Amino acid sequence: MQTREPAASNRRWMPTEVKPAVSDKSPKPQEPDTDVHEDPNEPAFDWMKPKTSSGASAATPAASTGSAAGTGATHKTGATPSAAKPSVNTASTPTTATPATGQPGSRADRKAAEAAEGEVEPPLFADTLAGASSTKQPAHYSEPLPTSALQIRPPEDEVARRNAEREQAAKVKPIGPRIFQVLLAVFYPVILLVLAVRAVTSPLFLWVEYNRPGFPGDGYGFSTDDRMTYGSYAVDYLSNWAGPRYLGGLVNQDGDKLFTDSEVSHMADVKLVILSSFGAGLLLIILSIIAILYLRKRSTGGIRRGLFAGSIVTLVVIIGLAVLAVLSWQQFFTEFHRIFFANGTWTFSLEDTLIRLFPGQFWIDAGIVIGALVFLAATLTFIFTWPTKRRRGLATAQTDEDREELGEAASTNDDADSLRKEPTGITR
Repeated sequence: MQTREPAASNRRWMPTEVKPAVSDKSPKPQEPDTDVHEDPNEPAFDWMKPKTSSGASAATPAASTGSAAGTGATHKTGATPSAAKPSVNTASTPTTATPATGQPGSRADRKAAEAAEGEVEPPLFADTLAGASSTKQPAHYSEPLPTSALQIRPPEDEVARRNAEREQAAKVKPIGPRIFQVLLAVFYPVILLVLAVRAVTSPLFLWVEYNRPGFPGDGYGFSTDDRMTYGSYAVDYLSNWAGPRYLGGLVNQDGDKLFTDSEVSHMADVKLVILSSFGAGLLLIILSIIAILYLRKRSTGGIRRGLFAGSIVTLVVIIGLAVLAVLSWQQFFTEFHRIFFANGTWTFSLEDTLIRLFPGQFWIDAGIVIGALVFLAATLTFIFTWPTKRRRGLATAQTDEDREELGEAASTNDDADSLRKEPTGITR
């Protein structure tokens, strides 16, 4: 577009401000820093970086320089303003092409940029910030690496303390297995005694005893068949749940009562003692099975040690009772009845049915059988649980493995504690 120059007569002289000419050595104007984030590698903020294209960013200073130079030359040489017009128009064209601030052109883009700027997310790894801080400014905060605490070793005294605690924990034995071993050793003699008594109070032992050579006969007319028949009623009454009428209603061949009232009362007392001992033995067997299952899982060799100690206790007890019985059987038999029965309720005459069916020799034989069964079982247990070298070696090896597992578990816990508690040296 061309403009007419005014007439010479209408021209007025007005003082104009002379601007200094811009040379190549003059400082160039600085571009505004629009990077609001310290991490240039963050992909979410690429739109905030200044435009680096040569056409737009370089054109702006060139335009301003050209404009200033043209103005200065005009005032300097006194040329007409029309001569400077083309330079001004040429320089102003690329300047308006690209905004100097680098912001989006439309209003919607600017709002989207402001929303994205408010939702700044921290970097995922610390090396990104570290690289950015090395090239630009030092970062105020850096995220620690997930494995940075593993590179820190505790002090030597702390390591020694942990090792000492692990060794002490490996040497200390848990109290649970010891308790169950003691219980197994205590229960074992009682269980053997109850089982032996149960073996004696059976029709099989009664038949063997009546038919063995040398057993004294009845001087009042009972044959072996009569003894076996009437004695079986008495033995069965001790292990069943029948009342005293089970024996009180029995009659002999003459029609008289077989057992007197005092005999029936004494047999009821014996039944109470026998059933109580059987119940206690069953309970101890259940507890012993629980102890064996516990020791099998928690203590290698604990079952063997418990049974070995129980066999020793059993042998000591049975040998002591055998010595007392041999020295004075009558005294031993009397004291035994005084423990469980009231005085005067267990003494009978030779004509009573209980004495005719179960004479003194029967009780001596029963005591011998009970002692022999208990002694045999305890001796076999003692032999099979003897701590031989091979058994001790197996137990020691297993114990070492348990200690190693315990040490590894303690070491893992210590490492976890050190990861949680020890400082990582990260500056926030």
